[in-house]
Amino acid sequence: MSQKTYVPAKAGSAKWVVAALLLLSAVPLAAGAFRLTELAGSAEITPANARFFTSPLPVVLHILSATVFAILGPFQFTTGFRRRRTGWHRAAGRLLVLCGLLVGLSGLWMTLFYAGQDGTGELLFAMRLLFGTAMVVSIILGFAAIRRGDVFRHRAWMIRGYAIGLGAGTQVLTQMAGELIAGPPSEFSGALLMGAGWVINLAVAEWAIRKRSAPPARMASDVVSRLQ
Repeated sequence: MSQKTYVPAKAGSAKWVVAALLLLSAVPLAAGAFRLTELAGSAEITPANARFFTSPLPVVLHILSATVFAILGPFQFTTGFRRRRTGWHRAAGRLLVLCGLLVGLSGLWMTLFYAGQDGTGELLFAMRLLFGTAMVVSIILGFAAIRRGDVFRHRAWMIRGYAIGLGAGTQVLTQMAGELIAGPPSEFSGALLMGAGWVINLAVAEWAIRKRSAPPARMASDVVSRLQ
C-alpha cells in the first residue's frame, strides 16, 4: 500500500512543478502576444516601440521561440512523462534546443543593436549580455553532453538554460516586490531587480540539480524510508 501511494504522490508533485513553471511564464508570454499583435496591427509608433517596427524580425523570432521554449520545457523535466514518452522527449528536446538557441541569440542581438530604453543603463546591458551568453552556452553544452551519452550533465545544463530563459517570469515578481517595498526603481535598482530574477532561477536550478545527484546509497535509503 505504501508503494502504491508513493508513486501517485510523486506524479502529483511533478504536475505541480509543470503547472508552476507554466504559470511563471504566463505574464511574459502574454506580453509577447501583445507585442506581436501590435506589430501585426500596425499600431501607433512611439519612442517605446519604434525599434521593433524598424527591425521586427529579431523580436518576432524571440517571442515565438520563447513561447515554444517556455511551454514545452517543463514537460522535459518530469521523470514519469519522460519515461513513458521517450520518442516525444527526444523530438521535443531537439525542437527546444533550436528554440532555446533562438531565444538566446535573438536576445543578444536585440541587446547589442536595438536602441536602449529609457531607464536602462550599462549594468542591465552587461547583465543581458552575460545571462544571454550563459543561456546559449548552457544549451550547447547540454546538447553536446547527450550526444556523448552523458545524461546527467545533459539534464544539468538544460535545466540551467531553461532557468535563464524563464528569467523574464521571475523578473515580473522581483520588480513587483521591489516597487512595493521601495517604490519606483531607479536605473541602478531596476537593473539589480532584473538581475535578481536570473540569479533566483539559477539558484533554484542548482538546488534541483544537486538534489538529483544525491549518492545512490542515500537515494535508496530515502526510498526505503518512504515505503515503510
